[in-house]
Amino acid sequence: MTTADPVDTASTASEAHAADEVGTADAVGETHAVDTADDVDAKVPWRRLVPLSAQHVLAMIAAPVSTVFLVAGTLKMPPGATASLLSAVLLLCGAGALLQSLGVWRIGGRLPFVMLPGGAATALFLQIAQEHGAPTAAGAVLLAAALLLAVLPVYARVVRLFPPLVMGVTVLLIGIAMIRVASRLVTGPDGTGEPRAVLLAGLTVAATVAAYVFLRGVWRQTSVLIGMAAGTAVAVATGLGAFAPAAGSGFALPAFLPFGTPRFDLLAALPLLVFSLTTLAEITGQTVLNSETVGRTPAPERDVPRVARADAVVSLAGGLFGTSLMVTSAENIGIGRLTGVRSRFVTAGAGVLLVVLGLATPVSRALAGIPEAVVGGSALVVYAVIAVMGVEMLRRADLSGTGTGSLTAALALTVGLLPLLTPDLYAGFPGWARTILGSGVVAGTLTAVLLTALLGRFGPKSRTPAPPDPHARQ
Repeated sequence: MTTADPVDTASTASEAHAADEVGTADAVGETHAVDTADDVDAKVPWRRLVPLSAQHVLAMIAAPVSTVFLVAGTLKMPPGATASLLSAVLLLCGAGALLQSLGVWRIGGRLPFVMLPGGAATALFLQIAQEHGAPTAAGAVLLAAALLLAVLPVYARVVRLFPPLVMGVTVLLIGIAMIRVASRLVTGPDGTGEPRAVLLAGLTVAATVAAYVFLRGVWRQTSVLIGMAAGTAVAVATGLGAFAPAAGSGFALPAFLPFGTPRFDLLAALPLLVFSLTTLAEITGQTVLNSETVGRTPAPERDVPRVARADAVVSLAGGLFGTSLMVTSAENIGIGRLTGVRSRFVTAGAGVLLVVLGLATPVSRALAGIPEAVVGGSALVVYAVIAVMGVEMLRRADLSGTGTGSLTAALALTVGLLPLLTPDLYAGFPGWARTILGSGVVAGTLTAVLLTALLGRFGPKSRTPAPPDPHARQ
């Protein structure tokens, strides 16, 4: 989950884009020096399109693979069902990239975006599945996607409810909660881990860190996937685990409604409903960043609803195939900056490759055999990073002692962490209260929203010193 500040990222990307164009023009010495592929609407020749698109796939493939393994391990899905879920996720990632890159009517931003299963959304999906069952979690995805579509007409008002402080609290609580869930993939449901499983998970984490530190470029972006491959190889070579691919071959469609008929429970779905609203702030930052990166004048009032509609439409399909909310990702923007190719047809090509991978069942069935402890080790890295991202968001908020931000964050985190630290705290409360207060993410987020509104209106104002006048005499 990547959130960018619209103003800072827009200005930075704009300056970098201008510098890139100046540098290219100086090097070539012609008015048309910028390659036609630098234009967001330019079509790229096939001989360049395939390798460029493959780079985008390599950069993002770790997220859907690791997400599926986390879901399958937590819900104890058999290898065949895991392979089917992975096929569904890859197909939806491909469809999402095509929809965002090419656009259909007012759906899709027509920008070089890719789409992934959201890490934070997956965490909430698993929380609902564990507490209320997988059919209820699937129903929650459908409700959240429908809510996202419904609020787009009032987008400007809704996004104001989720400033960096609220987003930071939400993401930090999600990361902390899911570290606990990921650890159960290593220890088992009883929380008592076998030394061999803990060792294998630790070696997977070490391999992931080594790949991230020593590799560069697109390979560094696949460090989680490389860590999983290394952990699996160690498991097979040392006997710490077994690699058992699912049976099957050829091409096949993923299973429809793998968890049965979705069950709709508004209270149980509340974590994902709240999260779906917070994604509007994330979408805004990513859309502005991507627009500036490709040289298009940002138009959030036009493009953000289009990007959000594509997220919602693909998420509706995801709910029917057993996935959590699908979210547009800015992870591929770095590759565009690295290659200098800004064409949206490159990410559309990546979408086609992902669809092919989703239909090629030998790939998904082989990946489904990765040992559970390896998945747990990778998941620990992923969700620890999400928690740190929450801290980074909080740093952008005003947490000075003169304002109310620090008090709001402290109380919201307290309310959110209480259910994790004291699981039976609300055991004597009515069912609806247990659902809301017992979910640390929901309770913490709602507390942050309410306190931000109340204390921001009636509390003391922060006194931020005025910036120095650059024209003043020294």
